Amino acid sequence: MANPNKVKGTAWESAVRDYLNGFLGLVDESGTFINPMDGANVRRAAQEGARDVGDIHAAPFVLEAKNTRAPAVPTWIRQAEVEARHAGFPFGVVVRKVRGSAVAMGRVHVSMRTWTRVRLALGMPTDEFAALYGWSVSLRGLDTGRWYLTTTVRDFAHLLGDFRRNVPSGVSRAVR
Repeated sequence: MANPNKVKGTAWESAVRDYLNGFLGLVDESGTFINPMDGANVRRAAQEGARDVGDIHAAPFVLEAKNTRAPAVPTWIRQAEVEARHAGFPFGVVVRKVRGSAVAMGRVHVSMRTWTRVRLALGMPTDEFAALYGWSVSLRGLDTGRWYLTTTVRDFAHLLGDFRRNVPSGVSRAVR
């Protein structure tokens, strides 16, 4: 019998992948990739062991998916950023399931540093970026390493599409 927590985690990863592919128009009505060889397709990554490369690759982002009751967001963000480096991607983010809600209402958490790097790559002022993608700030004490920003999966999907359309492919690597 499979580990029930692993089954829940895999289901959440698959749901996020399917939502993003559908939102970005990368799959047909049956959920089949329009172009299976397209590097823009959002995919679940294979388990890599000690040098984990994250759960979902949605270039230029690595998503670490979490389906758990007890949040540990700053720790998860650090994990996502390490896994993004292992995978060779510039940005690592956390996608957390919200119990009883649709995938679109899941939460995406990013570090202040990642938020700033994405905003600068898009060339957007702080207020405009925050409002357009529905970001809210979580400040955890005086340790800025524990501060993070949160939006919904739906708003993140808009951000991902806009980033892919508006940022030349070399720029995302330049803002590392």
